Amino acid sequence: MSKTSEIITCKGKPVTVEEIQVDPPKATEVRVKMLCASICSTDISSTKGFPHTNFPIALGHEGVGIIESVGDQVTNLKEGDVVIPTYIGECQECENCVSEKTNLCMTYPVRWTGLMPDNTSRMSIRGERIYHIFSCATWSEYMVSDANYVLKVDPTIDRAHASFISCGFSTGFGAAWKEAKVESGSTVAVFGLGAVGLGAVIGSKMQGASRIIGIDTNENKRAKGEAFGITDFINPGDSNKSASELVKELSGGMGADYSFECTGVSTLLSESLEATKIGTGKAIVIGVGIEITLPLGLFAILLGRTLKGSVFGGLRAISDLSILADKGHKKEFPLQELFTHEVTLADINKAFELLKQPNCVKVVINMP
Repeated sequence: MSKTSEIITCKGKPVTVEEIQVDPPKATEVRVKMLCASICSTDISSTKGFPHTNFPIALGHEGVGIIESVGDQVTNLKEGDVVIPTYIGECQECENCVSEKTNLCMTYPVRWTGLMPDNTSRMSIRGERIYHIFSCATWSEYMVSDANYVLKVDPTIDRAHASFISCGFSTGFGAAWKEAKVESGSTVAVFGLGAVGLGAVIGSKMQGASRIIGIDTNENKRAKGEAFGITDFINPGDSNKSASELVKELSGGMGADYSFECTGVSTLLSESLEATKIGTGKAIVIGVGIEITLPLGLFAILLGRTLKGSVFGGLRAISDLSILADKGHKKEFPLQELFTHEVTLADINKAFELLKQPNCVKVVINMP
């Protein structure tokens, strides 16, 4: 057992940096020394009880690190390998993996309980068990993960970029590539131009979309959107019309072929669907807030549109994420545009304040 610094929180209480105990990895697990991590909106939601209400909770699910030790049954990874965490695995053998119709592996599913696959934890504080958000806890000097929930990457990849690829950016990119399967020449609307939305923008661009409309109430996101490939920008705050009406005005009154809801704002669920064409439009829900039940306008979906949910943008943790990691390493994405701020582990509360600034996209947490 080793001691390490970790950011933890209890529901309704501020996050704190604590010294915790991290057990050695079990047979199918790896212990990782984190190099850096980044903040995703789900980390913030988790402090409010989503996706589970188990506390205390060790935060962080985006990051990159070096394997410090491995369990005796781990054969595909070794000490010194650079890895990024995933919150879903890919066994390549279950019904879902073999079908290639979904990334929701049945053998290594999303860990909604915040515990390891054996329903225990490798982290504790003063004898009390600590939970993860999903499969890991990246805002820590060391963490333990099942080997099926990490992906080996090129050791020379930019650390911050690797962290972004481990969740937010890739989720948006995958939604355009794997879930919507955006077709060449199509019109796309992206609600919310954070890291997830910008991933959806460049994913749509690489799929050949001819018009990409970015929607955000933050005027600073216009330039970010343009860097990733938007052709038009809508700030709903500048008009008395709804966002869906504004999208239709830019698309000849028809609406978009595809839309991506990347904010988690409940009222935008119907808006994102209304923004697409009747009969053929498809809206992909990516953003996650803290509300379990969301309102949906009847006519938004009754008129033949398709509403589809998405976990990790439909990306398979090995087959697809490895491709994105390689593209990120080769600088095929302008990931430097996402990196706007950085803090040390000790200054984590400063990071939450930085997220409120209009020019903030991603905050990187540098480990000691």
